[in-house]
Amino acid sequence: MFNEITEKAVVEAIKNPLEISFNKVEAQKARRVLDRIVGYKISPILWQTIYRGLSAGRVQSVALRLIAEREREILAFVADEYWTITAEVQGKNSDPFFSNLFKIQKKKPEIKNEKNASQIIDDLKTKKFAVKKITRKQVSRKPSPPFTTSTMQQEAAKRLGYSAKKIMAIAQQLYEGIEVGNEGSVGLITYMRTDSTRIADEAQIAVRDYIATSYGMDYLPAKARVFKVKKGAQDAHEAIRPTSTKFEPKKIKKYLSSEQYKLYELIWNRFVASQMSDAKLEQTTIDINAGDLINDSVSEDYLFRTTGSIIKFRGFLQVFEDYKGNNEDDENGVPKSKMPENLSEGELLKLLDLIPKQHFTKPPARFSESSLVKELDALGIGRPSTYAMIISTLLMRKYIEKNARQLVPTELGFTVNDILIQNFPGIFNTEFTAKMEDELDKIEASDKDFTTVIRDFYAPFKQALDDIKSKKDSIKESLIKNTEEACPECGKSLIIRWGRNGKFIGCSGYPDCRFTKPIAGEEVHTDEVCDKCGKPMVVKNGRFGRFLACSGYPDCSNVKSFSLGIACPKDDCKGKIVERRSKRGKIFYGCSEYPNCDFASWNKPVGKKCETCGAPYLEQRYNKSDGNFLYCPKCKAKYEQKPEDD
Repeated sequence: MFNEITEKAVVEAIKNPLEISFNKVEAQKARRVLDRIVGYKISPILWQTIYRGLSAGRVQSVALRLIAEREREILAFVADEYWTITAEVQGKNSDPFFSNLFKIQKKKPEIKNEKNASQIIDDLKTKKFAVKKITRKQVSRKPSPPFTTSTMQQEAAKRLGYSAKKIMAIAQQLYEGIEVGNEGSVGLITYMRTDSTRIADEAQIAVRDYIATSYGMDYLPAKARVFKVKKGAQDAHEAIRPTSTKFEPKKIKKYLSSEQYKLYELIWNRFVASQMSDAKLEQTTIDINAGDLINDSVSEDYLFRTTGSIIKFRGFLQVFEDYKGNNEDDENGVPKSKMPENLSEGELLKLLDLIPKQHFTKPPARFSESSLVKELDALGIGRPSTYAMIISTLLMRKYIEKNARQLVPTELGFTVNDILIQNFPGIFNTEFTAKMEDELDKIEASDKDFTTVIRDFYAPFKQALDDIKSKKDSIKESLIKNTEEACPECGKSLIIRWGRNGKFIGCSGYPDCRFTKPIAGEEVHTDEVCDKCGKPMVVKNGRFGRFLACSGYPDCSNVKSFSLGIACPKDDCKGKIVERRSKRGKIFYGCSEYPNCDFASWNKPVGKKCETCGAPYLEQRYNKSDGNFLYCPKCKAKYEQKPEDD
């Protein structure tokens, strides 16, 4: 047994063969049988009620449920308005800095509208500001453990923007081997499907020597770090780490593709940092009273607070910095300022400005690939090796779509989820799925046997299966909607039904009559005219996404790329920005005049001018702290995204 493809590991494994662990064989067999039973028995029900080619899965369908239920929470969410107030102040010998209103009359402020905010600001303008208290506290921060499969997928998705499937494909390349000059083919990382944070003793010794040599003894803790393995981890393989410290990323960069280098560097830095010294920080809290001046002191009518930290010793941060995204503002949307120096308690401050800001409570965030993997891992659902395939399958089946890195359920996804939850509530839920993972682990630990686990699952499952088989016709009927229109070809009624490209109108006499047409409102007419026959172009959906087609089809079969109706921003270009797909199926935006014009963007352009620099368009972007927002690629200004911008 070995979990790194290096000469030493392979030779060592051959010298020390192990007996086959039949408990592990039985656990894997049980997992495979459970997955086959669920997939093979339930998928045909979806074929018979919706359309052929759909699938259900023991873990896949629970992941879909998480995404669908989160979306329904978002749709049901009602935003509440609230306001924050930030003061810009300055000490006698300090630079200006910002401080947020923390309390009013010693209670948490509840500023519900602009009128309340204006009243408070008018009152604050009459008050004196003084430093009440400065608290400084020394704190230590420990590094995170080396990567497991799920944490690698989470970090690489956030930092590099890669999908879970792509991350695992690149990791597989690094594991299997890269040609590194005279070294030949070298496996650069250990096995990448693992839920353990354990690392081998020889790896600990090697990385500690590397840290001492490269960074100095101050960066090396007295003892090697040992990380606690989480409950339920199989611990069959080590954490994901470089196989040798001699293959520093920068030294072998020329042998790696750009994507391989970025992921390898991330794995390297996380591993090295995990064995380095704690970072030392000084946390500072400045409390400021705003009130009336009484006997040389200011009353606490209002309390403002400024918090921040200064790094005193970087420790592991020298190698692995925290990921902050691109947010340059604080939680109140005010530009961050440095912690002020040369302040003293009791000092009167000069009020420079009062900044009111309107906010609305935000719905729960949609899942990204990163946060979905984190949720599945936290709930104990699935194994590290399955996460990428689960998300890939949901996308391939069109149960979900990606929008600015967010996973959004489609109407088909909602429909499939509803059928499964209504008819198999005891199987497609997080508690049951996590319990089954625990049962499989018990087989591996000899606490349960294969037959008992399968029998306990199958009896209630078969009962639910028999129940749904008896009503599948009524389920299918419930999904078909009558249009009260007659078929122009045979006279029978037209109905709305499901197909591979979504809902459409078809003849109820199918298969004898094959008449179909798009649903009104789903075939969107555009201002563009067909350059072959002069009829208007309409928006259609195909297996590769949206496109423009001639409304004169089938007489005219002309098609074009889907246009956003925005002029190309390149000088002297008469093209328009159109939606395209890369070779791997990822949507991007380019110029209709390609290859004569090379404009391209991964982010969706919006036809709005930048108010700051006058750039002709903005981009739709998303991050965890800001949610959806508009961004100027020229001057980097950010704006709130409104529904009409979508």
